[in-house]
Amino acid sequence: MDPRTLDAYERDAADYADDWHAQPVDGELREAVRRHFRSGPTADIGCGAGRDTAWLTGAGFAATGYDASPALLAEARRRHPGIPFEHAVLPQLAGLVDGSFQNVLCETVIMHLPPEELAPALRRLTSVLVPGGTLYLTWRVSPGDGGRDGHGRLYTGVDAGTVRAGLGPHSVLADEEVTSASSGRTIHRLIVRTAGPSSPPSP
Repeated sequence: MDPRTLDAYERDAADYADDWHAQPVDGELREAVRRHFRSGPTADIGCGAGRDTAWLTGAGFAATGYDASPALLAEARRRHPGIPFEHAVLPQLAGLVDGSFQNVLCETVIMHLPPEELAPALRRLTSVLVPGGTLYLTWRVSPGDGGRDGHGRLYTGVDAGTVRAGLGPHSVLADEEVTSASSGRTIHRLIVRTAGPSSPPSP
């Protein structure tokens, strides 16, 4: 995780949490999750203040939120008591066991990683899934190599082809650029299902 980005979230966690919870609901995200996720343990990686984790829980998924920012996790626990939130940092995700989740949601997180951390983060996101598990992955589309915003947050220019290659030979369920209903920003959405008895790799 980029240290300056993490520091920005640590400094202003309450303000970010207020902003995220006030944003419009992303109906496309929720529709895609309902269509592609299967019942079972679900990880929300980069959960922030926990809005999506709470929705996943309410939708019937056994969800746990993970984030690199202790301050954001404190906001998540305060706003959504009774839902588990744990500290974990990409790309290592220390403490998460390989093959322990049916679903992983990683919504607009990987563009905060330095370029050299992208490939190991992608491998790790798929390693925690069971065979036949589903990864919902998005990132904000930035021109060129990206840069930093006024708060110091890193927005790496993430190449979709690099992400596809980094995820490996899994079944692609969705691969598209869309406008986020929550932020109004252009994001790339990639949903894949890992190889398993009921989901052979894409040719």
